[in-house]
Amino acid sequence: MNWTVPLTEISLTDGDVEAVLKTLRSEWLTMGPRTLDLETAFAEFAGSSHAVAVASGGAALHLACMAAGVGEGDEVIVPALSFGADPNAAIASGGEIVFADSTSPMRPAIDPEDVERRITKRTKAVIAVHMFGYPADIAALSEICEARDVVLIEDCAQAAGALLPDGRRAGTAGAMGCFSFFAKTQLGAGEGGILVTDDEELEARLRSLRSHAMTSVTWDRHRGHAETYDVPDLGFNYRIDEPRATLALSRLARLDDAIGKLRGVVRTYRERLASVDGVEVPFTDAEVELSGHFAFPVLVADGETRDRVREGVHADGVQTTFYPAMTTLTEYGRRVSGEPCPNAEEFARRHMALPLFSSLTEERIATVVDALARLLQ
Repeated sequence: MNWTVPLTEISLTDGDVEAVLKTLRSEWLTMGPRTLDLETAFAEFAGSSHAVAVASGGAALHLACMAAGVGEGDEVIVPALSFGADPNAAIASGGEIVFADSTSPMRPAIDPEDVERRITKRTKAVIAVHMFGYPADIAALSEICEARDVVLIEDCAQAAGALLPDGRRAGTAGAMGCFSFFAKTQLGAGEGGILVTDDEELEARLRSLRSHAMTSVTWDRHRGHAETYDVPDLGFNYRIDEPRATLALSRLARLDDAIGKLRGVVRTYRERLASVDGVEVPFTDAEVELSGHFAFPVLVADGETRDRVREGVHADGVQTTFYPAMTTLTEYGRRVSGEPCPNAEEFARRHMALPLFSSLTEERIATVVDALARLLQ
């Protein structure tokens, strides 16, 4: 369908394209020097000691769980409002998932009080998702996890460039921060991801696990730094390739500027929606200034209204989406028999995400808001 206002638009520059073409012409396409350049630049950008680039955000989460020591019998607390990569990472590491509720439908972020209530002696890790790019309450979660010797992992797939209230970048407060280069993310390269950590032992384990746990990689052997390798552990092919690393690195230089533009778009949306009856906008104005703005969610009265409005705005050429609660999905329902997560489930029923991208004009924002207002009369 040709959308009048699509959910997102990917903005690549001629410089991005030329950088990738230069990489392709270099004839070195697997993980190598440009990946190292990306890791150096991203660690500096994030304010972290180390960065380890990988094949996807999901791969980053899986490696984080493994590096945290998640194994058989361990529990990992995951937000009920998140993405399948989070519970999947815990399960793939041999752990069991425990879902935690959101704070409220108007603040659809993992609730520290609910996390604390669900921690048991089997809890190995908590995955805090910065949903829609808005930072979770990392200060409270850090305090809870440190007091109970639980590893805090930040899922920043939707939050590259976001800020924590203390001024640090999202991803640097937990033991590890996991980012995605999926096409719709702030550093979209199609696929890919990266982890950050200040812990040298974690970094070494992450680097080992991402490439079959080999003691040397192809780039080392190509440069004559090693002739062979050993395999002292079980790892995976979670390597990123050079073209994607190059594209992510090229876009990184413009990330803060792009997020600044996204914040402007969100402010305009919030101003225009303030006069529309039947719409609630989650999060606060202060949180807008911290978010990385992966998506712009709004709430309507109920699920029936949400579905009717989405059908109407789609007919007008405005694309929307929504995110289900993990507790309502078949595979996770088979694995979890704990308490419900009513705030996350209510948010999932009532919300929709409106178009959001850095080049979204006021005219197109008006098109979206006018369509919503007409359908909610």
